[in-house]
Amino acid sequence: MKIEVRDIPPRAAWALEQAGVHPLLARLFAARGVASADDLDASLARLLAPAELLGAREAATLLADAISAQQRLCIVADYDCDGATACAVGIRGLKLLGAAHVDYLVPDRVVDGYGLTAPIAERVAARQADVLITVDNGIASMEGVAAARAAGLKVLVTDHHLPGAELPDANVIVNPNQPGCSFESKSIAGVGVMFYVLMALRAELRARGAFNGPAGQPKLDTLLPLVALGTVADVVRLDANNRRLVAQGLRRIRAGQMPAGLSALFAVAGRDSSKATTFDFGFALGPRINAAGRLADMTLGIELLLTDDAARAAELAATLDGINRERREIEGGMREQAMQMAESLLDPDEKTPPTALCVFDPEFHEGVVGIVASRLKDKLHRPTFVFAASSAPGKEHELKGSGRSIPGFHLRDALDLIAKRHPGVLLKFGGHAMAAGCTVAEEHFDIFDQALQQVAAEWLDAATLMRRLATDGPLAPEYRRADVVETLHREVWGQGFAPPVFSEEVEVISQRLVGEKHLALKLRHQGQPVDGIWFSHSDPLPARVLLAFRLETDEWQGVRRVRFLVEGAQVSS
Repeated sequence: MKIEVRDIPPRAAWALEQAGVHPLLARLFAARGVASADDLDASLARLLAPAELLGAREAATLLADAISAQQRLCIVADYDCDGATACAVGIRGLKLLGAAHVDYLVPDRVVDGYGLTAPIAERVAARQADVLITVDNGIASMEGVAAARAAGLKVLVTDHHLPGAELPDANVIVNPNQPGCSFESKSIAGVGVMFYVLMALRAELRARGAFNGPAGQPKLDTLLPLVALGTVADVVRLDANNRRLVAQGLRRIRAGQMPAGLSALFAVAGRDSSKATTFDFGFALGPRINAAGRLADMTLGIELLLTDDAARAAELAATLDGINRERREIEGGMREQAMQMAESLLDPDEKTPPTALCVFDPEFHEGVVGIVASRLKDKLHRPTFVFAASSAPGKEHELKGSGRSIPGFHLRDALDLIAKRHPGVLLKFGGHAMAAGCTVAEEHFDIFDQALQQVAAEWLDAATLMRRLATDGPLAPEYRRADVVETLHREVWGQGFAPPVFSEEVEVISQRLVGEKHLALKLRHQGQPVDGIWFSHSDPLPARVLLAFRLETDEWQGVRRVRFLVEGAQVSS
């Protein structure tokens, strides 16, 4: 590992500080590309306009006509947290805007697979729907859209995934990544796309005179807590527009303005919603909703986000919490086994892994392969695919894989190249630069493995394969205070806008193992003692070491103290 320090543009940091931004935050924001205080304005007025999103106006017209005719709308959702929140936002928002008949259907990960398939379209038609709306999927659903159109349904695709060479023949497509769309926020999540469609629909209905009564127009900002959760949980890049959406959602949650389901999730996770952070979304709420789609039925997660009954919400949240505990147990066993398999591939002399990793075991659970791939990627810093046998009827010979990547290796593009070089090996694939999925026949696993290795050998070099940890440099001792840590935690951090990680040389006074696998540290930082903890790390540190660390607070005998959470170490020269 190489610990590096981000560049801090001095003019930008000075300008932010002059505008009243906390000096430490000014330095952190400047290092992340924020040039002025205007970029930090999280007001709703600063959101990108819905009119800039290609297809949003046409979607608004289609939906307004459907609402006027009291047609039946059915949302087809994805089975992850982004899809669940997008579905809940769609249903809640459409009802707010006057839709009388709104239903939803979420595919089963095992039985149905991903996206709008032809059988799913047929099930929607059987429900007597008039309009089918996809959320967080559909951009690659050629057959599903065609089947829906053939059944007489109008189809609105709302998605954010990268399209292939061909677009589905939907009535309307809303996707910032489709050709010809100039919408600046290409990283908006599926829930964000649905929220923008609702904003466009409200504008269309307003133009038609729908809100001339004393009540005025419905407030869509009540949906922002769900938008914020789905955006963070989907690990999309937090560009300025996404940060505004998340900041607005957090503001409402901290004020207690959220659906009953979110309140119940905070409770079962043991988190304080009045101090909600993006970490809560990513590591507490999101995983509990995702667990439903991985091991059970995402209908549980969607129903939780739709209910306004506190008792029902508490019951559903407790169920999801139990499923998540089961998921963690399954993941733990799979992770250990997969790590052993990956370590068996290490070069015997250099002790380095191959340029890319592919692991498969017949006992792996297909609902957890993505999490395990992420853990392996984090540990070994290699593009990684983990495969499990499909449990869908008639698909037992197929392997379903989930991949996670490292900077410099575009995973979906790699799959596309493999598909061109080895026709027929990939039965289906899709995804993003950093995360993707694919299906292969079991007999073609070795071919896929070798093909991925070949692409990785061509695209990756020694510099890319070295793990680099970007940090914010030394922490001035006057900022090692609980109130400063809480100030940092209130900000919006996440993918593409990394949470603060500091780095500097410290003295290791003492160290011991806790829980058999965590390293508890007594450190001397800037001449003063401070506690530290390095989770899931057991190797001892030298007396002086360059540490990369985050900040957290804990309480000891009624006193709040600052503790270092170690992210990495580099032996000082």
